[in-house]
Amino acid sequence: MTAYNKTMGSYEENYLKMRPQSLCHMCGRCCRVVTTSKSYRELKLLQAEGDEGAVDFLKIFEPYPSVEAARAVDKEVVDNILARMKEGGQDTDNVTFYCCKYLLDNNMCSIYEERPLLCRHCPSTPWVIVPPGCGFEGWLYLMRERDKKKIRKSKEDLLELQLLKTKMKNPADLQKIEAVENKIYNNIEKFKKYGSELW
Repeated sequence: MTAYNKTMGSYEENYLKMRPQSLCHMCGRCCRVVTTSKSYRELKLLQAEGDEGAVDFLKIFEPYPSVEAARAVDKEVVDNILARMKEGGQDTDNVTFYCCKYLLDNNMCSIYEERPLLCRHCPSTPWVIVPPGCGFEGWLYLMRERDKKKIRKSKEDLLELQLLKTKMKNPADLQKIEAVENKIYNNIEKFKKYGSELW
């Protein structure tokens, strides 16, 4: 999940509490065909190490035997995910798609009350790839634009700090400015995988 620092607010405040769950169409597509940024092998290793996210994911999702098997279930979702990954420069050669073991034929969850956090938080970030036609598409777009606006403001702040440094002589003041600059750079870096260097 995307981590936000204090200048951006907490993840809970800025995203999860705002997310309008009523937008979900309850189509089951995000449970029927899903993938992760980690390979199946990496997930298994993380699971063996006790990584909570990997443990939860592999507890509810089982891998399709091939990309073609997932495509047979929902071609549009598979092709959309692969296209978006390629656009983002991600490797698609070792992609594994998964299906939730607990999704019922009527698209309801058979363990809804006990579902893990990864399900409760879905869609987990504004940058997640959702199925075409997902009720969250428009809202996620607005959230991404909000993040981009904050990053652009952070870049403006960096320029102002650089100008301020040219006027400062006191080493202690310069050190404080550099500490603030580092926080801003770290925040921008968190969004680099989404293209923040171009915003």
